[in-house]
Amino acid sequence: MKNLVKNTLLVIAAIVGLLFTFGSEGAFDSSLTAGGDGESKGTVNLSYVTWDTEIASTNVIAVALEQAGYDVTLTPLDNAIMWSSVATGEADAMVGAWLPNTHKSQLEQYGAQMTDLGPNLEGAVTGIVVPTYMEDVNSIADLSDQANKTITGIEPGAGVVAAAEQAVEDYDNLSDWQVQTSSSGAMTTALGTAIANEEPIVITGWSPHWMFQEYDLKYLEDPEGTFGDGETINTFVRQGFAEDMPEANQILDNFHWEVADMESVMADVQAGTDPKEAAEKWVEANQDTVDEWLGK
Repeated sequence: MKNLVKNTLLVIAAIVGLLFTFGSEGAFDSSLTAGGDGESKGTVNLSYVTWDTEIASTNVIAVALEQAGYDVTLTPLDNAIMWSSVATGEADAMVGAWLPNTHKSQLEQYGAQMTDLGPNLEGAVTGIVVPTYMEDVNSIADLSDQANKTITGIEPGAGVVAAAEQAVEDYDNLSDWQVQTSSSGAMTTALGTAIANEEPIVITGWSPHWMFQEYDLKYLEDPEGTFGDGETINTFVRQGFAEDMPEANQILDNFHWEVADMESVMADVQAGTDPKEAAEKWVEANQDTVDEWLGK
């Protein structure tokens, strides 16, 4: 009887030991996703509009925050709702504010309710874009009856669409033109189809964007200055975020990269790579830059 009890206790001890071992491995695995110390520092909620640029930047900064030990949630939203989500505190941050032109109206409406951490990318451009084979069209003023007098745009409410609609008013030669809204995906699909058939097409464009690597395109000169000069892409956080998560706030404040960096991530995503995997690939290849964001 004593032997039976002893053996039973040994079996129980072995089982407990195995459970502890497997449990420890599970904790170790989760600590990798949380950043390495086995315990998350909290959750950072990022909102973004599903433009190719913002898919790239939001996933890259999310991977960086995960390296620092944070859990990160990504929420795709309509452009205006992205802004309001940070203004109301439903989201902690966004890294996709195009200023001063594209998101001018959203900045006027929501800017005072959040904190601007400044540019994370400089040298962004918006305007009217055509394929380079449209050789006789080099300025918005050169447009006459091309492309069925239609500018193919993206989502209604996007700043570049609003600027295109303003261009129709500013330029006498566009008085009978229209801006056709769709989505960024539908616009690039229409662009690819037109180029495959070498047909004229006029679109709302912005850089960085993978389409400039994929196709031979050109911005039309804008003598009326409707689209303004170059833009920056800024990071905004909700009020109180710096006090609630000072380290995460500093990482977001440090976040800055170049046009070529963003375009390389966008190109991988366009080629079929999962956005997070594309972000992880870029981070691995540019760990020194990411370490600067992390304050290492």
